[in-house]
Amino acid sequence: MDLTNIEYPVITPYGGRLVNLVVPEVSYAGKLPSLQLSARSLCDLELLAVGAFSPLNRFMGQADYERVLTEMRLADGTLFPIPITLPATSPAGLERGQDIALRNLQNELIAVMTLEEIYSWDRAREATQVFGSTDERHPLVAEMQTWGNVYVSGRLRVVHLPRHYDFIDLRRTPSDVRDIFARLGYSNIVAFQTRNPIHRAHEELTKRAAAAINGALLIHPVIGMTKPGDIDHYTRVRIYKVLVDKYYDAQRTVLSLLPLAMRMAGPREAIWHSIIRRNYGATHFIVGRDHAGPGINSEGRPFYGPYDAQELLSRYEKEIGVQMVPFQELVYLPTEARYEETDKVAAGTITASISGTQVRTDYLGKGNRLPDWFTRPEIATILAELSPPTHQTGFCIWFTGLSGAGKSTIADILAVLLMEQGRQVTLLDGDVVRTHLSKGLGFSKEDRDTNIRRIGFVASEIVRHQGVVICAAVSPYRATRNECRAAVGPDQFIEVFVDTPLEICEQRDTKGMYAKARRGEIHGFTGIDDPYEPPSNPELCLTTTDCGPEDNARRIVRLLIERGFLGSSKTETKGRDH
Repeated sequence: MDLTNIEYPVITPYGGRLVNLVVPEVSYAGKLPSLQLSARSLCDLELLAVGAFSPLNRFMGQADYERVLTEMRLADGTLFPIPITLPATSPAGLERGQDIALRNLQNELIAVMTLEEIYSWDRAREATQVFGSTDERHPLVAEMQTWGNVYVSGRLRVVHLPRHYDFIDLRRTPSDVRDIFARLGYSNIVAFQTRNPIHRAHEELTKRAAAAINGALLIHPVIGMTKPGDIDHYTRVRIYKVLVDKYYDAQRTVLSLLPLAMRMAGPREAIWHSIIRRNYGATHFIVGRDHAGPGINSEGRPFYGPYDAQELLSRYEKEIGVQMVPFQELVYLPTEARYEETDKVAAGTITASISGTQVRTDYLGKGNRLPDWFTRPEIATILAELSPPTHQTGFCIWFTGLSGAGKSTIADILAVLLMEQGRQVTLLDGDVVRTHLSKGLGFSKEDRDTNIRRIGFVASEIVRHQGVVICAAVSPYRATRNECRAAVGPDQFIEVFVDTPLEICEQRDTKGMYAKARRGEIHGFTGIDDPYEPPSNPELCLTTTDCGPEDNARRIVRLLIERGFLGSSKTETKGRDH
């Protein structure tokens, strides 16, 4: 695309002006009823406060929300594709017109809201409209199950922006970024959105984009909430700093961090990202293949087509006022030691490329160093330090199935087999967890979900520290299991469905629980008067009527070997003769 002859004036913020919600201390805030914000809502509030979501000046009221869902527009007709809402559980004692304090997870005051609206919302409807799916493999669809049943809105006064202690010099507001580019003398600015390390192909692409518009480059990585399993932002920012300091033109490149909570909404998200970047002063925006895609759905297919985001944004780029620069896939030409766009490479030319999966499995996962043509040597070193070989990383085996299906028996055998291979294993059995971690919880849906989320949290921490954890709990609800998958990380979560028929489970009923449920002595028992939702696409499905627990445990070991989590050996693969 030839952009060299296009000239842009200094671009105004989206909607005409930057919103600023920051005010001096509110003296009476300590006496107000409080609402504690989630990590996502805290990110949203910070970006509302500094104008990144201009023209929004509050969490959306019902009129804005409804029209955004159906038409991607605010109530006044302004294009805006993503609902920015504040969930809450039905607030007992709160009334419209009342001031409430908004606090962070440490209970520190962030803002005061004058409560003007309290309205209900429908999870399935919002998921269908915004994400095009109610599949709980979508991380936001799963997360939405934990949100309160109402949204609240009203005038905001932000008393303290969320406090950060890392990379302070790179946490710039839209006004800060605009001032930097004004001092550098650029009005044409191309923004690059990323939640991944920048390798040589992306480096080349961004430099070409800046040259094509005869302007400057804004490297604008998301460091709020991204896709579960992404490399942590601390590591990524270290990488960005090295690249910008050593390999980019300091007179035309600005690195600034964006504390955004992504929705992984694909096409709609591309429009949203473009609007945000206009508020930071960008006139152009690079959009790549499968922009803001959440990965694979329950049927093993991508949620969105590879170019859906580019196609949707192209319809609205003039209205936004930011020109899209489509990501052109680059491949390396070894004989010429350079990168080139794939559509400009002659047939038969030798090319080289490495996919993201290959980076994880063939290089980092096997302890192989990434080649210099693919990434800068400093970046290869950082990633190698961060990523031990797959057989040294943590993982979670999550057993699910009816009570009496055989989960605990298989889990116990699997733990022994894994320890035989030198892996230290933590076993989180549902009954044991209820005794020690979830004492006092009942068996309502809310309490069951709380119990499973606690198991998922502990499992995620174990895996994060390279440990192995086996979870064996009924975990009857699909959405809650998928929340745990997202918490642990999709690549390190292995769901094992122990598919034992209900009548067999009742025959094995050593505790007499099914009999009590049948007699009506207990209520809400899974499989009797409360549903069990089987996994849509588990990594492994086991049957117990035709296969013994040891053989099933060894099936899991073979899967772990195939995925690189264990090194193969005679002991792992042989088992016993039957």
